[in-house]
Amino acid sequence: MAFDSSKIEEFKDIWVFCEERNGELMRTDFELISEGRKLADEREGAQLVGLLLGHNVEGLAKELGGYGADKVIVIDEPELEVYTTDAYAKAIVDCIEDKKPEVVLYGATNYGRDLAPRCAARLETGLTADCTHLDIDMNEYTDFLRKASTLDVDGTKWDMDDVNLKMTRPAFGGHLMATIICPRFRPCMSTVRPGVMQKREFDQAKADATEVERYHIEFKEGDINTQVQDVVKATKKIVDLIGADIIVSVGRGIAKDIDGGIKLAEQLTEAFGGGVVGGSRVTVDSGWLSKDHQVGQTGKTVHPKIYVALGISGSIQHKAGMQESDLIIAVNKDENAPIFEIADYGICGDLFKVTPMLIKAISEARANK
Repeated sequence: MAFDSSKIEEFKDIWVFCEERNGELMRTDFELISEGRKLADEREGAQLVGLLLGHNVEGLAKELGGYGADKVIVIDEPELEVYTTDAYAKAIVDCIEDKKPEVVLYGATNYGRDLAPRCAARLETGLTADCTHLDIDMNEYTDFLRKASTLDVDGTKWDMDDVNLKMTRPAFGGHLMATIICPRFRPCMSTVRPGVMQKREFDQAKADATEVERYHIEFKEGDINTQVQDVVKATKKIVDLIGADIIVSVGRGIAKDIDGGIKLAEQLTEAFGGGVVGGSRVTVDSGWLSKDHQVGQTGKTVHPKIYVALGISGSIQHKAGMQESDLIIAVNKDENAPIFEIADYGICGDLFKVTPMLIKAISEARANK
């Protein structure tokens, strides 16, 4: 029987495409499995299934269970040892056509951004890219809207029986948030921005109980049109905002002395004992910092232990990318700056005067400890 994406009643379960590189699972896998667990719990009777592709990767499957997967489908073939779009897309599409999941999530990584649209096109279903929030249950979705939007949620009539995946993503350069549904076709597919979803605590008992299913794919001549001759790795220094425990970000407030402001941020990270420098969108658009430093909806979403905002007013887009930090310290000359609304500690003053005092106080405190 031919696959028909419009027969939505035939589809069930929440799937997460899990990336493996050099024999290790990616952090994004654990974030998506954790989020998929939430969605599966919202969808009565749904299982959370990890989809793991590669060669000699079956030993990694149980780890996904520790973060919430009920089952892991492993497609372990020699043709999948090195990533190629043709091989991975065929394997995923064949498995989806056979098993018919209701939802498939991909990380918005290089692999996920390459694979997801190709799979969606072959399956004749929709795809929402670069999501920052997901819901199935309408009560959960309306609670999210109360906190994150200016809508009159309680004064609006909602279809509370809607069980479509609600996929929320930035639109118009991050100035608006759009929620998209795919009501007529399955599976609902989305790529999810790395660092947005919270990783659950690892549960060894859950890992041990995870079901692992081996799924075989038969590759034929013509299925793979690309042959990888060699893989050459180039080393490039990239700022790891997502994995950082301490981030000191700068904004428009450093305009009068850009190099000096960035230097102060670097010195403050050193005073803390290590960290990375981030920036608001204006610092990247102005060319003061490279794109990999950007925090916010159109940059990276971060959850450090300490986040310091120097000269950042706190636009909605920036706050959405860092408001889940454990501790937020803000320095700004404008006492009405929106960043103070979410700061645990707010200092109203010139960052060029305040930051050296912070550096001295933190350095002395660490030395005494």
